[in-house]
Amino acid sequence: MKYLIGIDIGGTNIACGIVDEQGVILHKQSIKTESEKGFEAVVANIAAVVREIMELKSLKKNQIKWIGVGCPGACNTDSGVLEVSNNLKWHNVPLRAELEKLTGIKTFIDNDANAAAYGEFVAGAAKGTNSAIVITLGTGVGSGIIIDKKLLYGTNFAAGELGHTVIEAEGVPCNCGRIGCFEAYSSATGLIRMTREAMELDKDSLMHEIAEKSGKVGARTAWLAAKEGDRSGEETVDKYIRYLACGITNVINTFQPDIVCIGGGVCNEGDNLLLPLKELVSKQVFSRNSAKNSEIAICSLGNDAGIIGAAMLGVQAE
Repeated sequence: MKYLIGIDIGGTNIACGIVDEQGVILHKQSIKTESEKGFEAVVANIAAVVREIMELKSLKKNQIKWIGVGCPGACNTDSGVLEVSNNLKWHNVPLRAELEKLTGIKTFIDNDANAAAYGEFVAGAAKGTNSAIVITLGTGVGSGIIIDKKLLYGTNFAAGELGHTVIEAEGVPCNCGRIGCFEAYSSATGLIRMTREAMELDKDSLMHEIAEKSGKVGARTAWLAAKEGDRSGEETVDKYIRYLACGITNVINTFQPDIVCIGGGVCNEGDNLLLPLKELVSKQVFSRNSAKNSEIAICSLGNDAGIIGAAMLGVQAE
């Protein structure tokens, strides 16, 4: 039996796991990224942890089919070069070649959002579908597009930046330089901004008490207040869901996938998020009279999606 190794490089931690060919994680562990030490040092640490987990599971090199790496930034999947990563401050680094040199194992690389999306596709909420869009609602809005069971890259390997499509033409500035991006409204960061704005307008809102108790205005502040019947909390949650529905409707109208999966901390709200979101989208999608419409579901793999998706990247090349 052959095994796969999946590596998920984050700004703070690097997660590494041994995965079987069905996408099941057999063992995982993490190390600090320490990107400030430079590219060579980080890759050497990755190679070291790969050797460590292979030894722990008594695996030889010939039992490992390949290594897959998901990393933040623009990855050239043909050349194996990470062309730019603002998070890691790496530019045109030969990630694939260096890891292959240090481990002696065939390696694939891809953007971390693509890897996480592919993880949900092969082993999570989108398993068994032909096409899927996976959207992560975190500090930003990350996404991956799978059409006919293949990740969509575009001519410059940067396709899938759905967070930087505009949903409010005269809206707030986005970090990318555009105005009114999906990310600026539907990320956790966007929700926190809208919560702060609502609190400024309503000094009597329960959100003030909730924020004081937790020590911060967070992505859950408005949700917690809404559950207690706070009007401003309810209005903020409704506003957030309307923007999210707008962005997801655009995605469905563009790609008509079998499923759109959403992930991130805000999805812990479960049906309180999902049911009103589905209702709004169903009224807006172009295909609303069709017998078969795109499903909307919450991602099921959590943080494991990046490891599993990275490990399975080689399937794309087979």
